[in-house]
Amino acid sequence: MRPRYKRKLRLLRVPFEWLGIGLGLAVFSLLTRRGLLRLCDFVSWVMYSFDRRGRGYAKDNLAVVFGSLPANADLIIRRSYRNMARTVGYAFWTCFRAKKRCMAAGEMAPEGKAFLAANRPAVTVSGHIGCWEILSQLAYLEGHEMMSVAKRIGTRGMTGLLMKARRSIGQEIVPADGAFRPLMAGIKAGKSLGLLVDQPVDPRDGGIWVRFFGHPVPVSAAPAFFAAKAKAPIVIAWSRPLKDGRWRCEPVAQFPAAEAKDVWGMTQKCIRELEKIIRRHPSCWVLNYRYFRKESKFSEEDAAQLAAREAKSR
Repeated sequence: MRPRYKRKLRLLRVPFEWLGIGLGLAVFSLLTRRGLLRLCDFVSWVMYSFDRRGRGYAKDNLAVVFGSLPANADLIIRRSYRNMARTVGYAFWTCFRAKKRCMAAGEMAPEGKAFLAANRPAVTVSGHIGCWEILSQLAYLEGHEMMSVAKRIGTRGMTGLLMKARRSIGQEIVPADGAFRPLMAGIKAGKSLGLLVDQPVDPRDGGIWVRFFGHPVPVSAAPAFFAAKAKAPIVIAWSRPLKDGRWRCEPVAQFPAAEAKDVWGMTQKCIRELEKIIRRHPSCWVLNYRYFRKESKFSEEDAAQLAAREAKSR
């Protein structure tokens, strides 16, 4: 697609994006939690029905995770769309009465409560699994000042509106571009970080090559870097969907700050822990995303460096 055509297409999308965000804020905020889930499930059915390209990405990702496409792939993908729709809907829903609604929609596991009570600040790490929006909110309700990073979505104005909505509970959201300094200042001031690391980050923007389901993928080294600098422990966690439509935040692994000195090794450990969650609960992962699109940019030099790091870690 030509750059000029892409620019025109983005301009045409702007009013529709604003309309979607406006309707989301207006409609979702008026719903009960049960009504929210029903509407999100309908939206997910529409998305699944019309997102042909996304379904293709989802099948490719499942084949990578399991080595081949599982027999129940369609069911897994449908549930993945449902999980994603519920998560996005929840983000809109909590723009109003955020604390009350967060407490109604989620809970922190006892292990998570114990970790947060004993470690301040901390670096919490997850991926786009379960309801990633609620993780930092639950940590905030446990008494941690939380900072998270948000990528630009659509126009700058729309991104600003979404970030304002995400701050409604009290956590601090910083833009991905230029996030280094505020995150460093925040964790040194005693604030905890909530970071998602399952999507590719260009090496020019701080990504480092690791193995993700056996494939070379550049991901953010931010959790290890900030943990090492601030001498803060790392916890890998996710929000498990419950049968009643709520979520339960569960830690799956903890690492002391000393291990973060090996930035590459710690980053690879974070990815391996996320792999375990995804293999057990593939329908909770955002499957219609191109996680492995940077693989074509994996140079011989990158391959040699990754092989050397892997050999050293054995």
